[in-house]
Amino acid sequence: MTDVKDSNGNKLADGDSVQVIKDLKVKGTSVTLKRGTVVKNIRLTGDPGLIECNADKVKGLVLKTEFLKKV
Repeated sequence: MTDVKDSNGNKLADGDSVQVIKDLKVKGTSVTLKRGTVVKNIRLTGDPGLIECNADKVKGLVLKTEFLKKV
């Protein structure tokens, strides 16, 4: 499996915490993840460009790693 990296090139692993670096609108909801939001306990997927997580009021969210930085 290839390494999963955040926007700064840091390796990510299951259980890491990441911070959103850009306001992101969540499709299908009225929720917007604000810049600086910390998402804890991420899960890696088979795709090195995506992670799964639970954030605020949204469960089962999939985020692109290009919009995240490791905390």
